[in-house]
Amino acid sequence: MSTALTAPTAPAGPTSEDKLLEEALFEVKRVIVGQDRMVERMFTAVLARGHCLLEGVPGVAKTLAAKTLAHVVGGRFARLQFTPDLVPSDITGTRIYRPSQEAFDIEPGPVIANIVLADEINRAPAKVQSALLEVMGEHQVSIGGTTIPVPEPFLVLATQNPIESEGVYRLPEAQRDRFLLKVEVVAPSESEELAILYRMSVDPPRPRRILTPEGLVALQRTADEVFVHHAVAEYAVRLVCSTRELAGPDSRLAHGAGPRATLGLIAAARALTLLRGRGYVLPDDIRDLAHEVIAHRLVLSFDALADGVTPGELVDEVLAAVPQPRISPRQVEAGGEEALA
Repeated sequence: MSTALTAPTAPAGPTSEDKLLEEALFEVKRVIVGQDRMVERMFTAVLARGHCLLEGVPGVAKTLAAKTLAHVVGGRFARLQFTPDLVPSDITGTRIYRPSQEAFDIEPGPVIANIVLADEINRAPAKVQSALLEVMGEHQVSIGGTTIPVPEPFLVLATQNPIESEGVYRLPEAQRDRFLLKVEVVAPSESEELAILYRMSVDPPRPRRILTPEGLVALQRTADEVFVHHAVAEYAVRLVCSTRELAGPDSRLAHGAGPRATLGLIAAARALTLLRGRGYVLPDDIRDLAHEVIAHRLVLSFDALADGVTPGELVDEVLAAVPQPRISPRQVEAGGEEALA
């Protein structure tokens, strides 16, 4: 993290990036009824180069949304259906003996793709989670002493069902921390469900491919250039550090969020800002993303779990305790003494 004396550039009108993102969003929403927050957060994860975890009951379009997004943004797509009997080689690949060559050959697994849908990720055992963790963190797989990089851009979209307990494994804290966002997917309203019935029951719409891997990489670089005022960066740091200050032996919080949450807040805020057609991050953007970025990184104490406390409630307490910087959009747009470069 560094500071620089730079000011944001506010475009006079819609840019080509804005039009591309608007068109891509439209294509996904042609298929997905409602769930605007989930769709927006998925695009935020893509632009911020972060992985996204979708949690919700069956039938709320988690898998459909991930498949639709993958088709719209282009690139190689792979769907992994996780089960309790899965082994690491099922996703990363394995060594195969070729009798004709009298030697072993490496057969890459389905995880070598641009967008990987890890369906029902919490059904996989620890060894599979460990193998996936390497791919998510290092963007590579190791097979028989050989390291194979995954193509760029690379993104894992994972889904999990919170209501089942049979054949389900809890995600390790280290792996939850690798997800930039965890999005709670809610059931549709009555009007939305009626729209789903009319739209999907006979001839479901088919999305068009809008982006390419190269175009997506360019958009990610554009998101990196979104202006972050020093006061906004300090606000993100205070929010994350407050979770660590709350943690303790007598607290409801055993462990707070680490520095990866701070980096994630800024990266996600930049991506969300670009998605909303703005060239600078506001404190409201940080606040809007706090639950999805911070909550799943918190480790509750046994007392909190017994009392039914949720991580989201603790994030609400932090948001209420940490004052939001009094800085107007005009001040942010005009720049400040320091900016996050």
